[in-house]
Amino acid sequence: MRLFKTMIGICLLFSVISCQKKVDYSNAITDGTYLADAQNRITEVIIHDIFSPPVAARIYSYSSLAAYEVAASTDPNYVSLLGQLNGSEKTTFTPSEEVYLPLASLAAYYYVGTSLIFSEDMMNEHRDATYAELKEKGIPEDVFEASIAFGKEVGDAIKAYYAKDNYHQSRSFPKFTVTGEIGTWEPTPPAYMEAIEPHWNKIRTFVLDSAAQFKPLAPPPFSTDPNSEFYKVAKEVYDAAVNAGTEQKEIALFWDCNPYKMNVKGHVMFAEKKITPGGHWMSIAAIASKAAGKDWKGTAETFVLTGIALNEAFISCWDEKYRSNLIRPETYINQYIDEEWVPLLQTPPFPEHTSGHSVASSAAGYTLGQLLGDEFHLVDSSEVAYGLPVREYNSFSQAYKEAAISRFYGGIHYMPAIDYGVTQGLSVGEFIWNNISTKPDRLAQSN
Repeated sequence: MRLFKTMIGICLLFSVISCQKKVDYSNAITDGTYLADAQNRITEVIIHDIFSPPVAARIYSYSSLAAYEVAASTDPNYVSLLGQLNGSEKTTFTPSEEVYLPLASLAAYYYVGTSLIFSEDMMNEHRDATYAELKEKGIPEDVFEASIAFGKEVGDAIKAYYAKDNYHQSRSFPKFTVTGEIGTWEPTPPAYMEAIEPHWNKIRTFVLDSAAQFKPLAPPPFSTDPNSEFYKVAKEVYDAAVNAGTEQKEIALFWDCNPYKMNVKGHVMFAEKKITPGGHWMSIAAIASKAAGKDWKGTAETFVLTGIALNEAFISCWDEKYRSNLIRPETYINQYIDEEWVPLLQTPPFPEHTSGHSVASSAAGYTLGQLLGDEFHLVDSSEVAYGLPVREYNSFSQAYKEAAISRFYGGIHYMPAIDYGVTQGLSVGEFIWNNISTKPDRLAQSN
């Protein structure tokens, strides 16, 4: 009788096991939504921590590189960027069978991104909520552990790579010294902040041969003579601001992207935190990836190439800014044209030439055009969270040209800084596209 009961128990056990269905979690992550959400949180933290535009671009690029390297680890349709990027070593990552690669890619993004910001709790809170949601989709605990471990393995390689880009050393470099020489940059109202990142040209580039590789044309020679070219370009800024229509003002405000805006009311001064130019373009990369129907791997590819373009653009631009060390329109106009004039946008705290938004936007826009086709209908909702409306474009080139001219409408750049900045950014973007590749066929052609 006891043997009979034992046999019955064994049969029931096998029956229960056979009735249990293994949960299919293969579609828990298909597109780039989770990666885009993680990027949105990085943007929120960058705004909260008030990182400068060059530093923000560095954060986006390394975080995206970690996510991309997971995507490229097993898929023959993608090529690792490690070994192609300056100072990097070719590395082979081999995930175990338990690893769910989309989750590992997301984990790598969180891991590296969190290591690059101050407010780690904000990132960890978002990560934990995302992981809880994914567990609800049936991803087993052992798969979770293996995937996160693999993401960390890849992330550690990226952290070792970024540790040698000279960023941490640059934190102890001397501050910029205002010379007081006529025609040179000086702090601008209302906060009169010191110049940011004067040594950014010493940060290791990803692809460029050097920070000075695409040195732009010089600005017109400084002059206070009303008949001089310099006076004329300054007067052009003044006249454009005075006569600006509704559309010009909307364009200027949409692309403001100034994380340093200070508001003064009486004796009270407070900061208004905003998205950086790089954050705006990384948001565009996410919007465009979704509109193009990219899966999680394609989204990671779009993010990393856009991030690299932004990073190189800021290094190239900042190299010129502190070489030419040119006076801003606000300072010149107040001293030589109209002492009461105030630009529509607040002048950012660094020298004039060239326009950072022009260089960064054209480099990023060029890259997205190469990846997705330039004639791409873009519904840009990047600034909705900051109280601004949606703007639409029929091409990436239309978007980056508008971003560039927005600095003129806003009264914070002369036209040469914008025109030469666009040329500079396109040169940076084209050089990157021609010298690294995420696709094996393009890499074979370049070699």
